[in-house]
Order: sequence, then structure tokens, then C-alpha cells
Amino acid sequence: MRTALVIGTGLIGTSAALALAQRGVAVHLEDHDPEQARTAAALGAGADAAPDGPVDVAIVAAPPAHVASVLADAMRRGVARGYLDVASVKGGPRRELEALGLDLSTYLGTHPMSGREKSGPLAASADLFEGRPWVLTPTRDTDTEVLNLALELVSHCRAVPVVMDADAHDRAVALVSHMPHLVSSLVAARLENAEEAAVRLCGQGIRDVTRIAASDPRMWIDILSANPGPVADLLTDVAGDLEETVRALRSLQSSDEAKRREGAGGIEGVLRRGNAGQVRVPGKHGSAPRAYEVVAVLIDDQPGQLARIFADAGLAGVNIEDVRIEHATGQQAGLVQLMVEPRSAGVLSAALKERGWAVRQ
Repeated sequence: MRTALVIGTGLIGTSAALALAQRGVAVHLEDHDPEQARTAAALGAGADAAPDGPVDVAIVAAPPAHVASVLADAMRRGVARGYLDVASVKGGPRRELEALGLDLSTYLGTHPMSGREKSGPLAASADLFEGRPWVLTPTRDTDTEVLNLALELVSHCRAVPVVMDADAHDRAVALVSHMPHLVSSLVAARLENAEEAAVRLCGQGIRDVTRIAASDPRMWIDILSANPGPVADLLTDVAGDLEETVRALRSLQSSDEAKRREGAGGIEGVLRRGNAGQVRVPGKHGSAPRAYEVVAVLIDDQPGQLARIFADAGLAGVNIEDVRIEHATGQQAGLVQLMVEPRSAGVLSAALKERGWAVRQ
């Protein structure tokens, strides 16, 4: 791949363009909003001028509802040898292209499983896709050259290629992305009119659950409009679980001991099913999840504190597998939770105490 045209310079398109440009690909940028393309170009994502002739690959990064029309326009213009899209829904756009009678041997639908709560080129990053799955949905009609171009794009972005059927992909993202986003929004909506005294008690748990609810509603309307059926099916199942959970909680209020036991059993069932599902979430680098031990350290909210902790952990020869921070309410302090291999927890605790850190047991 020597040349590429990125059509759509939002978060995903600009991030892909940045990654390609850093690896020596001559990238051209196109957007229905010229100002957005100029912004992406100023960030180093490529040139906001049209290429002199057909490029190696055109990457369409438009909202799902517009992917087919943008792809069809690009194919009719003959702007590239191969055409890819990066929309979060795959089955619908392909069927729309088929209905238009276009030659789909030069097209391959893809979906990088990465993103941020913020949108637009200013939120883009060349390492956005690093280590993340990037789904490819080739068919028997897909030209080998186009598949190779897609694999080269994934490699340049340092992502991990995953081959799937388009409709299977749409059902999968409904489960792991689209439905969870709506559930997060429903939980966050409970906070809108809550009393200030209650909201001030928010801890890391509610932050974790509601983080993705901060995303742009307009973007998510586009996504959900392209995949409503599978998401609705999943939410129907969730609604059934909620009804059972509500009944179990009401039983816990009963003065009848048998009903309370029944209610407790129902709640335990929900929690255990949650345990069983959570352990299936892939761990670091997509590997099987591993159990880490937490070393908790109290810190002041001052510049350089985290850098010092990581440096001291490095001097102790301990790798930090993951990290979380809980900020103290109303205080300029917090609790840093360092996740490490169990065999390293004692070594790290001792080393940090020796260097003056307040390690919580």
C-alpha cells in the first residue's frame, strides 16, 4: 500500500490516516465538511487535496447510515483499486451495495473494535487501534488483492485481524458494544435528577458503569439505527432478567422467611451468572483473563506522583499489569490500585514502603 484515500475525517478515519501517514503511506483526506478535513491534515493525517489518480485503497469512515451511499459514489468515481469501510455495522451496508448492482469484488467491510467517548479529528490518535481486534468480513467474491490491502491496513494500525461473517459480526457487536452502551446510558440517566447529596457519593463503580454514556448521542443514533433488531432482542432478554431481579428484591422485603430465602436465591443467581459472564471477558492483549493481586497506595493529587510510583515499581523489577485510581471525595488525594502478578505483590509492597509510600494493606 503506497497511497490511500480516507473519506470521513472523524475519530476513526483520522486515527487510521495518522497511522498510515506515520508508516509512509501517502494519504489523501476527503470529508463532506472541508474544515474537518483541513483539521485532520493539520494534525499530520495527510493532504486534504484530491489524489491525481486512483489510489491503492479508499477507506470510508462515514456513519453506518451513509456508508453505502458514500462507497457507491467512490466506486462510481473509480477513486481506488480497493474499497474498505470501518463502520460498526456490516450486514446492512453490504446488502445496500448489492441492491445498487455494484461489483463487490473490490469491496471489503471492516470494523476496528476501538474508539473513544469523544468524536472528531481532534480526538484522533495514531495508536487508537494498537492491540485491538479489527474485524474483516470477506466473502467468496472478495478479490484477494483487496483482502491483502485490508490486512496491510490492520498491520499498519497495529491491530489484530479477526475474520467474521457480516451478520455474525452485527449480532456480536450488539452484545458487546451496542446493548451495553444503552444500559450504561439508562444507569447514567438515573443520576440526572438525583439529589446532589447522593451524586456526591459516586465512587469508581458508578464511574466504570457510566463512562461510555458520555458518548455523542448523534453518533449512537446512527449506529443503533443500522443495527436495531439484534440490540432490541438483547434488551428484551435484559428486561426479563430485570423483572426477575425486581421480584427477588421484593421477596427480600417479605416478613415470610421462605419468601426471603427465595428472594436471596434469585439475587444470588443473578450475581453468579454475572460472575460467570465476566470471567469470559478477554484479558490483557486478548488473552484469557488472569487474576491479579492489588497493591493499593495512597497518593496526594500532585504532579509527578504516578510517574514516581511507576518508576519505583520498575526499580523493584515489577510489571504493572493494570491500574485504577479512586479519587477521594472533597480531598486532594486518591487511592491508586496497582494490579500485579500475585507473586510480585509482596515485593512491590515492600519496595514502595521502603521508598516512603503509604501502602494500604
